[in-house]
Amino acid sequence: MTEKPTFIFREEMTTDEGYVQWMADIRQRFRQSQVKASVRVNTAMLEFYWSVGRDLVALRAEERWGAGVVKQFALDMRQEFPNETGFSDTNVKYMKRWYLFYYERVKKCQRPVDLIGHQAGGQLEAPEKSHQVGDELSMTIRQRVIDEKGQRFVDQLEMPEIFGQVPWGQHIDIVSRCETIEEALFYVQQVVDGGWSRPKLNANIDKQLYQSQGAALSNFEHTLPASQSQLAKELLKDPYHFEFLTMKEEYEEQDLEDALVSNVTRFLMELGQGFSYVGRQMELQMSGGQTFFPDLLFYHIPQHRYVVIELKVVKFIPEFAGKLNFNVTAIDELMRGEGDNPTVGLLICKSTDKTVVEWSLRDINKPLGVSTYQLEEVVERTVKELEERKKEGLRK
Repeated sequence: MTEKPTFIFREEMTTDEGYVQWMADIRQRFRQSQVKASVRVNTAMLEFYWSVGRDLVALRAEERWGAGVVKQFALDMRQEFPNETGFSDTNVKYMKRWYLFYYERVKKCQRPVDLIGHQAGGQLEAPEKSHQVGDELSMTIRQRVIDEKGQRFVDQLEMPEIFGQVPWGQHIDIVSRCETIEEALFYVQQVVDGGWSRPKLNANIDKQLYQSQGAALSNFEHTLPASQSQLAKELLKDPYHFEFLTMKEEYEEQDLEDALVSNVTRFLMELGQGFSYVGRQMELQMSGGQTFFPDLLFYHIPQHRYVVIELKVVKFIPEFAGKLNFNVTAIDELMRGEGDNPTVGLLICKSTDKTVVEWSLRDINKPLGVSTYQLEEVVERTVKELEERKKEGLRK
């Protein structure tokens, strides 16, 4: 006798732990496949855009066929592929502009240049070198035969693989607003690592994130091993932008600290990727009974180090460095684990004098940095003030 198949009712199946776990795994895998599919589609489209820009440059299209060649090409492509978007005159011009931005700068490069996006280990190869470094941010000009008769050799630049992970709109903004190839590749890396939207990219360009990254004054070169000095320096920037805070006209350090902790998610975004919030005013108790309370403590996960932050709402004075130096020492002694790198101290002040900061840090043996902050100061209006103004208006 043939056994009848056993059916499990939906209610029993959806509450079964194994089924629930399996479905969770399936959902995650499906989302990952969607992301991979969109990346592949984006990469293919960008490779095509890059090739169009490359051909327009390599063939010297305007010189060869006249100034209207881009407009004619766009028209021909729209007629050939009427259901496809992306072949407006403006977009085709952006294809050429995108390719030309990198091509011209690599062509002019006479020596290897270290990229800001060091985490990718990138180098920009000099144009006369013909080998690939193997890094996705490496860009090398090669020679290629482009005419059918094989009589003409021209330079061409291959599209780095990482470009395929950046949406077209962000590419347009990067080459439209950046001056150097280092700056452009810095933002490319940030878009990929942070998943930046187009508005966020432009907001960070407005804030000159590239220029401010690593701009904080520090003594890292003298207090950290060479292998860590540059990495630690890139943790800090100057200035920090606290425009997301609403502060009254006159405020104390406690007010600024309260506001930052209340907006800790935004604060973490401003600090940069990899920071984890540990706490504020954490009690550091010494063996003799004395206690000390650093303003804010963070941990930078990629670099495996604590970062102590002290806030000052006034201009930097030398005494501030002494207190921060002590707090960094205390964290190293009381909290630093076996696998942790040396703790870094960061003092964020209202303003600084470069010479005073440099002299203050010169003989300190702990790694300290000093930065400034910017915010929109808004005068707080009380309900009483608003009522008085309303009454004054009624009298008139």
